[in-house]
This record gives sequence, structure tokens and C-alpha cells, in this order.
Amino acid sequence: MRNAFASELTSLANEDPRIILLSGDIGNRLFDNFKAGFPERFFNCGVAEANMTSIAAGMAIAGLRPVTYTITPFGTTRCLEQIRLDVCYQNLPVIIVGTGSGLGYASLNASHQSCEDIAFLRAIPNMTVICPGDAWELRSLLQAAFQLNGPVYLRIGKKGEPLIHSNKPELTIGKALIIKEGSEVCLCSTGNTLPLTVKAAEILKKRGISIQVVSLHTIKPLDELFLSHAFSTFKLLMSIEEHSLIGGLGSSIAEWLADNPEQKAHFVRVALPDKFLYEAGEDEYYRSIYGLTTETIVEKCFQGLQ
Repeated sequence: MRNAFASELTSLANEDPRIILLSGDIGNRLFDNFKAGFPERFFNCGVAEANMTSIAAGMAIAGLRPVTYTITPFGTTRCLEQIRLDVCYQNLPVIIVGTGSGLGYASLNASHQSCEDIAFLRAIPNMTVICPGDAWELRSLLQAAFQLNGPVYLRIGKKGEPLIHSNKPELTIGKALIIKEGSEVCLCSTGNTLPLTVKAAEILKKRGISIQVVSLHTIKPLDELFLSHAFSTFKLLMSIEEHSLIGGLGSSIAEWLADNPEQKAHFVRVALPDKFLYEAGEDEYYRSIYGLTTETIVEKCFQGLQ
């Protein structure tokens, strides 16, 4: 996804001279085209992410459209106070991009993993939280983010994620995107679990279950009209995410259910458990240990239908 981000941002910056890119000392070669085209609009802020966030806030006050970019926990967890007070309290149009979200940097262990970021960022007033499912969704959502006049958190993957779409879909922030139509079970994915969800849907379809796949790319604001329709239509709705069970997409839907309890569909969550893993390994290894696999989705689907 990060290559698509660099490409799309460069294209958008060519159209809007207000766009500024601030990097937390990563992606220097990734942004060669951006720097070549707009050398005065790229700032390497070094390993000083809190300062980077405050600089972005100041630029936004001055009428610019700043974007901060770094590995997810460094641009979120490390500078949460600056995001909350400098950006969100003043409701400034700063786009915070976290790359390698979830388990993207799993092999570098807990310092580089981000399995709690959705939870604390969606709790901050004025923040919009969006999680594209593939590189095409990223391009569409980045463009849409610049149309908002407030803080945005864009949670993206690392690189090499499978493409679900053949071209850039027309996406609206806050509106769910139906990937596959079905009538019995609705699989709702956010972010980089979309390819996993589509694969699970194919397995379930072969086993005789009618599956709808939805990209819930926006966690805040949540598409409540979609949830109302889905819970009144399907037998089972499942949320799938590479984030903690606490505070992510599944929690957002559970909160909506608490306020709208009389529903037809049963609800099941597939996410990461509330624990650290004290082992080294790549993202696929972590997913297998945590149970974030197609097999888990299929198994929980059949359990939820019983």
C-alpha cells in the first residue's frame, strides 16, 4: 500500500499546492518523485514524531494541507498528546498516515506493532478513522480525506498486499462498500484483512453458504445505515480485523448493538487477542498464532450459524 500512497499523494500534490508531506525519517527513497517535483514541500522531521505532529498542526493553521507519514506506532502512540491537543482539539485538517499497521512489522516485535491504534484514535473527538482494504481503496480514500476539513487517521498496510479491486472504486468516507453480494452471512472487514476475508468467503460459498463481503473502510464515522440493514437482513454478521478485540471495528459494532439491541443477526468478532506475543516471526506466523486466518473465519462462521 505504501507505494500506492506515495504515487497518489504525488499526483494530488501536483493539483493542490497546499499539500505538504512530513516524514518521521522513513520513506526517503519512496518519496523520490514527490521530492523531485516539490522539494520545498517535503520535510524529514527525523525521529521526532511528536514535533512532526505539532509542526503539521501549525502548517494547517496557516492554511496548508499537511500529511504526516511514518511507521504506525511512532506516528500515533508516541505522539498521542499532540494528536489530541494540537490537531483534534483545534479540529485541524491534518492527515496522519500510519504504515505497516497491525502486524505489518511483526518481526520487529511490539515496538513496531500497532494493534491498539484504532481504539485510542477513534475515541478522540473530531478524528476520522479510515482503513483501506487494498491499494486501490487507499488511493480513493486518500483523495476523499483531502475533501474533509478536519483530522484524519489513515491506517495503511506495508507492501505487497493482494489487490481486491481491478481499479479505483468510488468510495465515500463513512459508507460501507459491498465487495460481494450474498444473503445469509455478512463478512465485514476493515483494512488489510480484506484479502483474507474474500478468501474465506470463497471457501464458505463452496460449502453452500451465501456470503456477502463488505469493506468497512471507515470505522469512524461508522456506517450505521448499513449496520441497521445488515443486522435486520442476515443470519450472521462477522467483523474481521488485524487489531485488538478491544476498541476496534468489532467493538464499534458492539457499541452500536448496545444502543440497537433488537436485531435479527447474530454477531461474531474475529480479531487479535488482548495480549502481547513474546516471540519473533513474520506477520503470517503471528496471524497463525493469534488465530487470524481463513480457517478461523470459516470455523467461527459455522459456529455462529448453529
